[in-house]
Amino acid sequence: MTSLKDAQQVLLMYGLMMGVGMVLAWGWSHFDRRTFRGVGVWVKPLKFMSATALFAMTSAGLMQMAEVTPAALPSFYWIAVLIVSTSIFEVSYISLQASLGQASHYNTSDALHAAMAALMGIMAVCLTASQVWLAWAIWAHRSRPAVSLTLIAIVTGLMLTFVLATVSGFMLGARQPAAGKGLPLVGWHVQGDVRPAHFLGVHAQQFIPAFGLIASWLPAYFPAKAGYVVFIVLTTSYVLAWWRLSATALHVRS
Repeated sequence: MTSLKDAQQVLLMYGLMMGVGMVLAWGWSHFDRRTFRGVGVWVKPLKFMSATALFAMTSAGLMQMAEVTPAALPSFYWIAVLIVSTSIFEVSYISLQASLGQASHYNTSDALHAAMAALMGIMAVCLTASQVWLAWAIWAHRSRPAVSLTLIAIVTGLMLTFVLATVSGFMLGARQPAAGKGLPLVGWHVQGDVRPAHFLGVHAQQFIPAFGLIASWLPAYFPAKAGYVVFIVLTTSYVLAWWRLSATALHVRS
């Protein structure tokens, strides 16, 4: 019988595998000094490996936090399989193209590369859709009739991950960032770059549940409904920040 431990092990082992891949890619980047569009060829695989590891491990953690009935466990396992199967395709293809010194995204130089780029987009949507499935499984199979602020935060974060990351992903797919090095560590550009908004979209999975955890502690010190007010304010501010970053990027001509 499928257990919560099965689903978590799949995701945690996958996250660990991505971590090992990051170490190997980082080590190899010191010997492979090639660049593509002004940036080291292994920078992009490293970013995707780190994001994938965090995405998988957070999904495992949210499964643990959510108090659900055993009926949710089979869904959890297949959600884990969906996360692994979709993201490993993207990471593998991006790493392959990096080793060849070629583009992965925006590469429509021939029919094969155009098809692979389109397939990456499909896999990305399926990956974020896993969070809608996870939200449904948690909500539909909650063990308590009463809805806690923590549960609301988890479900809201998962739904926003799909909506914000998918919308910004399509915007990013239609607008390639400028070449060259950007801001330290992240590589983003200050103007005309959708990636900051996409970052907020993908990481709503972590930030929104964290807002809920912080807000859930407040009733011990403040009125009972203070936690809900704080959570609404923080979440609304987060969505507005995503919208502002998206609008700014789209309205600046490169």
